[in-house]
Amino acid sequence: MIRRRVFITLLGGAAAAWPLAARAQQSEHIRRIGVLSGAAASTGGAGQKNVTDFVRGLQKLGWIERENIRIEIRWSAADPRLIEAYASDLVGLFKPDVILSATTVNLTALRRATTSIPIVFTEVSDPVAQGFVSNLSRPGGNITGFANPEFSIGAKWVDLLKQMVPSIVQVAFVYNLETSPQSALYAGAAEAAAPLLGVQVVRAPVDSTVELEATLGGLARVPNVGLIFPIGLFTSLRAKLIAETAARYRLPAIYASESFMAEGGLMYYFNDLSEPYRLASYYVDRILKGAKPGDLPVQLPKTFKLVINRQTATALGIDVPLALLLAADHVME
Repeated sequence: MIRRRVFITLLGGAAAAWPLAARAQQSEHIRRIGVLSGAAASTGGAGQKNVTDFVRGLQKLGWIERENIRIEIRWSAADPRLIEAYASDLVGLFKPDVILSATTVNLTALRRATTSIPIVFTEVSDPVAQGFVSNLSRPGGNITGFANPEFSIGAKWVDLLKQMVPSIVQVAFVYNLETSPQSALYAGAAEAAAPLLGVQVVRAPVDSTVELEATLGGLARVPNVGLIFPIGLFTSLRAKLIAETAARYRLPAIYASESFMAEGGLMYYFNDLSEPYRLASYYVDRILKGAKPGDLPVQLPKTFKLVINRQTATALGIDVPLALLLAADHVME
């Protein structure tokens, strides 16, 4: 009953929300594209912007809404019930020719729902290690896409945080395991590199906002501790709360979502998450024209961005090292 209710509720607000019966009557040249993404209003509105960029990319390639394509969009907001319901609805009711999937948990649900409909993913870390594809160059099956950085970036976050505050001896990875299972693999990579970096890495999974606040309060009582927030919708949706709490407890932190910087975060380091959505339109175009997803190589990010908030550093009593200032792509004064 839940699946039927959430489907009908969302249908009214989704892009191109035409009645399913009407779609069934469309001529064969109308192709269908399903989109299962995170949250439209998340990370400073980046969710909506990224999907819009994807649609614009399709337009540049000649795919025009209501002329030769129909697009159904679902925003799961990292809610496990919605993720499963929307994945099932897109596959079973909309029956798309290809699906754009964003985030690991959405791709996991879609993989359970179909092994035949082509899926192009974004915002998925190390898809080989997570078992989504057999290899990067020829993924095989019905899945391909544009991956997040390899898990070794977890060690890079620790290194950057240690450069910012050399006195740090313990680093805590804070994440929600249910909506961001790949975060544990980032933490694992950091743990392997920890002895060389002179720190202890601990994991601090949180399941609710209350637990998040309690965890940050507990970490504030640990001397010489720093925080790492891997990419994940649970934490991104709470960027303001997290950044303000870190500032109140004077906790240095590095983030994998740039939205934290607008809320006063200290450091950000990750790849540009908007680029994969623009590139995904090319893969969808090729699949609609007959290419097999298993023959399209999974692409890894090539450029990364380091942002430092110097004002926040000053408030925390941190004198930002010159080497970091020179390495930064952007310094917020």
